[in-house]
Amino acid sequence: MIEEIGIRDLGVIAEAVLPLGPGFTAVTGETGAGKTMVVTALGLLLGARADAGAVRSGAKQAWVEGRWLVDPESSVAERVAERVAEAGGDIEAGELLLGRSVSAEGRSRAVVGGRSAPVGVLSELGDDLVVVHGQADQQRLRSAVAQREALDRFAGAELQTLLAEYRTAFHAWRDDARELERLRQEHDDRAREADELREALDELEAADPQPGEDVELQERADRLSNLEDLRLAAAQAHELVSAESPVDDSPDAVTLVESARRHVERVAPHDAALAPIVEALANAGFLLADAAAELSGYLTGLDADGARELQVVQERRALLTALIRRHGASLDDVLAFRANGGLRLIELDGDDERIEALEASVAGLEAEVDRLATRVTELRTDAAGRLAAAVTAELAALAMPDAQLTVVVEPAAEPAAHGRDAVSILLRPHPGAEPRSVSRGASGGELSRVMLAIEVVIAGTDPVPTFVFDEVDAGVGGAAAIEIGRRLARLAERSQVIVVTHLAQVAAFATNHLSVVKGTDGQVTASSVRQLDGAEREAEMARLLSGLADSASGLAHARELLEIAADRAA
Repeated sequence: MIEEIGIRDLGVIAEAVLPLGPGFTAVTGETGAGKTMVVTALGLLLGARADAGAVRSGAKQAWVEGRWLVDPESSVAERVAERVAEAGGDIEAGELLLGRSVSAEGRSRAVVGGRSAPVGVLSELGDDLVVVHGQADQQRLRSAVAQREALDRFAGAELQTLLAEYRTAFHAWRDDARELERLRQEHDDRAREADELREALDELEAADPQPGEDVELQERADRLSNLEDLRLAAAQAHELVSAESPVDDSPDAVTLVESARRHVERVAPHDAALAPIVEALANAGFLLADAAAELSGYLTGLDADGARELQVVQERRALLTALIRRHGASLDDVLAFRANGGLRLIELDGDDERIEALEASVAGLEAEVDRLATRVTELRTDAAGRLAAAVTAELAALAMPDAQLTVVVEPAAEPAAHGRDAVSILLRPHPGAEPRSVSRGASGGELSRVMLAIEVVIAGTDPVPTFVFDEVDAGVGGAAAIEIGRRLARLAERSQVIVVTHLAQVAAFATNHLSVVKGTDGQVTASSVRQLDGAEREAEMARLLSGLADSASGLAHARELLEIAADRAA
């Protein structure tokens, strides 16, 4: 239940507080005073799309705050508490605060239980806390979806539980059926892909490329292509370092260094500074000897048949290049194709088994869907008769004594997520008339009363904490308006009811009457909200009836109407 709503800088309302509370609250006011902003404010608190145009002219942002009292014994209390906790908010002593701001630039921010939260959380909470009916919602009743949803709400918890089970089976059946159809349609293509993949993998298996092999082959090819240059350079270097047969009696590097060491070593005893030089020359000799040995080993290891080895390397490189051209941009891609291709081939080769398994699954799920859909149809058909009878009785009390409502449940063209039923609500406004769907045959006034009658009836099986009606009395007046007011009062016995109305006949039944009052300073229009009682309420009722708040006849009529409402409500 909404205890209170605060509004600041929304539309023409500069600042206002709406004390609501239990029972039936009527909101009235002159045209343009901002009554609709009350519904707009509530819509923002319930996650409706923010519109920067709703921010009052000259203000930086609009702000709306609502204080809800959540009955811990209500059917929705646990779900609401869980969602608030998930958003990081709190419900303190059964009181839940929701807030929403809209900036002049269009930015929006939501507050749930004292913590910032995504706007979507407000929408989720709104589904449990409030049902809003505006003129657009009345028009929505013309849709087949809304008519089916109304019947399902009336049918109660058993149908809702069954529908949840049905939807699970339906989605599983649909997904498996789609997968089966895809595999069947693609069977030839997938078989062709498997053959091509098998051939490619056989080729790779025969070639057996290794990681980094292309780089290694490039290095070997470069070496073998320059084999003679390598041999000549190594031989010359070896001759200069350590010649086995010196040319022209020219000494090699080892001989020269050894000779230098002996000359210095001979005089070293006369100067201690020469000792390190002797050691350095000795080390240099050792290093040159090692280098000579390595050059000798290198020359011995050079392949004499390098041309033949080079041919083998080039052939292998050509094979790897062909594999890369067919299976990837690099050798790494080829290796990845080989690894992943095996898994893909297993998948493709398993198509026949997969198709067989899916056929069995689809058959089983189809039978389950059929069983559950049959039961859903049975529950809907049973509920349709009871809903039609109850709503017809309500319409009789809403100044449509000869009207008859029928709820028809027929087979749909094919199963869907909601079952395999097409639900339509038919209205026969008077005897002799053909029943016609409310989507085509109901006037605006009739549609308003049908919608109200349905909500009154459904509230008995699917209670909602709060109902909000925006001009539910559109298109009606006189006795019909009085009966609408009486039925709203009856609905308020089980739920909180908030009604924006322009009819005194409806407002008369309210237990809480709020008036949106318009004032002006010549530039900016601002509205405030006043709670009416006694003479103020009589004056507002007179204004609604005659357009004049101080008309003697209007005031008399207002008092009479209030007395009638009090008697009928009793």
